[in-house]
Amino acid sequence: MSPDAPQPADGPSTALRLDDQLCFALYAATNAIVRSYRPLLKELGLTYPQYLVMMALWEEDEISLSDLAGRLDLPAHGLSPVIERLEQAHLLDRRRDEDDRRVFRAALTGAGRDLEQQAAIAQHRVRCDTELAPDELARLRTELHDLSARLTGHLG
Repeated sequence: MSPDAPQPADGPSTALRLDDQLCFALYAATNAIVRSYRPLLKELGLTYPQYLVMMALWEEDEISLSDLAGRLDLPAHGLSPVIERLEQAHLLDRRRDEDDRRVFRAALTGAGRDLEQQAAIAQHRVRCDTELAPDELARLRTELHDLSARLTGHLG
């Protein structure tokens, strides 16, 4: 739908009902997911943003901080405090790239690698909490990635 599309037949006020908004549905679902994770991650000593960083590192260790920020769709300056806290917790090390001293890389420590199995258990518990069948979960995830890509395409 184009931005200059005609207003709904019953007027603009009905288009602004909170429960009819995609943004609110996504916001509420995100909050519910984070609330489900919070006590499980607390047992691991992680916040949700730290968990996202750790997942990215479990997928690709020794990644540059700029690539990590891109992977998480965050500005580099927004990632710095999370990286610092994970470094203080001895879950990762920040190192200069050997080939380009301007580039910093995040690398898991042994403790950071060891945490992956416990995090997988927490993730499984939250997945079960959704009560979605594996195919429903996969379809929803794909639709959300597609939506994000479409919106990013319109913004960029």
